[in-house]
Amino acid sequence: MRRDQFFAGIIGPIIAYLGILSAIYVQRSWWRLTENAISDLGKIGLQYNWLLNVPLVLTAALMIYYGLGLLSHLTTKIERIGGAIFILGVIFLALIGIFPEGTSPHYYVSWAFFIITSIGMLITGIGIGLARNRIVLYLTIGIFVVGWILGIIAMKTFKGVAIPEFIGAISFTLWHYIILLKITKSLVSS
Repeated sequence: MRRDQFFAGIIGPIIAYLGILSAIYVQRSWWRLTENAISDLGKIGLQYNWLLNVPLVLTAALMIYYGLGLLSHLTTKIERIGGAIFILGVIFLALIGIFPEGTSPHYYVSWAFFIITSIGMLITGIGIGLARNRIVLYLTIGIFVVGWILGIIAMKTFKGVAIPEFIGAISFTLWHYIILLKITKSLVSS
């Protein structure tokens, strides 16, 4: 993996969270964690909606670039299938920013991001865990199961979906950095 792909993997999620937090700060007069969706911060017609949408697209581009570098080093069929599915999920993250709330595809691309990314995470983690690192296997399954359970509970508990969305995003991010440190770091070349 190229060094720039590795660094894209490091900074990609940070850019997304900085965008989300900036948008929350700017829209704090009306946006509520328990009553809204993260996507409400990027909806069509909202002043400063770019604070959410541009970082999501930029993060997706960086994570796709990182993912392609990782994919080239995944050795088993299950790892490669999972990695490709994960990259597909990240493409849907870009589509959330390209088709913000208020456009007809938004609902579908949002759900596709969370579902496809989590499936890609699970398959990739299982593949890596079975092929070379049992800790990754156990952490992947744990993060997947706990993330989905907490997300479902939060969806039933709160009026808005921001909390389940954050649970999903934090689950993906935690898993990503585990892969980055446990697997990818050893693949970096000059």
